[in-house]
Amino acid sequence: MQQPVANQGHSTGWVVQAWASFIISIAALTIGIIHLPVNSWVKGYMGMGLAFAVGSTIGVSKTTRDLHEAKRLTARLDEARVEKILNKHHPLK
Repeated sequence: MQQPVANQGHSTGWVVQAWASFIISIAALTIGIIHLPVNSWVKGYMGMGLAFAVGSTIGVSKTTRDLHEAKRLTARLDEARVEKILNKHHPLK
């Protein structure tokens, strides 16, 4: 029986880089919107667009992760069922 591969966690460097790039990109875009030479209504509209884009990106990434994890769990359950059937009907037992 194959042992399932343990989930390898992310390194601290990767996590710091991911959060830093997220924060820097949001901050830069926010500063860019604030300094646009347009009225407050346009800045507000662009700010709401930024908020919705970030929120939907987080939602899509979580959904993608959840679907991937569900497929892995289903595959492991199917593998366990097959292993049980093979052990039950082993010709040399």
